[in-house]
Amino acid sequence: MNKLSLRKKLIRLRKKNYSKNFSISSNSFFNLLEKKKLKSKIIGGYYPFNYEFEILNILEELEKKNYTFSLPKISNNNEMNFYKWSKTEPLKVNKYGIPEPISNTKVYPKILLIPLVGFDYNLNRLGYGGGYYDRYLSKKQNKNELFKIGVGFSFQKVKSIPIDKYDKKLDCVMTEKVIIE
Repeated sequence: MNKLSLRKKLIRLRKKNYSKNFSISSNSFFNLLEKKKLKSKIIGGYYPFNYEFEILNILEELEKKNYTFSLPKISNNNEMNFYKWSKTEPLKVNKYGIPEPISNTKVYPKILLIPLVGFDYNLNRLGYGGGYYDRYLSKKQNKNELFKIGVGFSFQKVKSIPIDKYDKKLDCVMTEKVIIE
């Protein structure tokens, strides 16, 4: 199945099976950071949109532990960067309908929580098809170490994601049931 067909199928499946009752415990998240010896306090995440996996509980725990949390913003030249954000700060909706921080404080996360449309056991991810994360990862990976955590529902796992030379692998995937490394 090609990426476009697979993407449509998985987005329909996500919408049909979505529930805010699915969650990843913040303890699981912090245990993963500890296991991987990830000491950075700068996390890049996403604001859940279009039935994406809800991660706001993890954000609340990060803030309690004095982590810096950031969300992506898309610029006019279609580049994505991360900007500091707190749950108490307002967001604005971008041209895609995705909430973005108003902040102009750019940060350089060392750990990224990346929303998934689909994934496989080889840690390949399928996104929406705009290439924003792949371009961001290409740009940043040479400058510093990024730990890439895909976040999705267990039912989004497929046998194999079709990949091309621009696609960037994840370091792990977290779902409500399992962590795949």
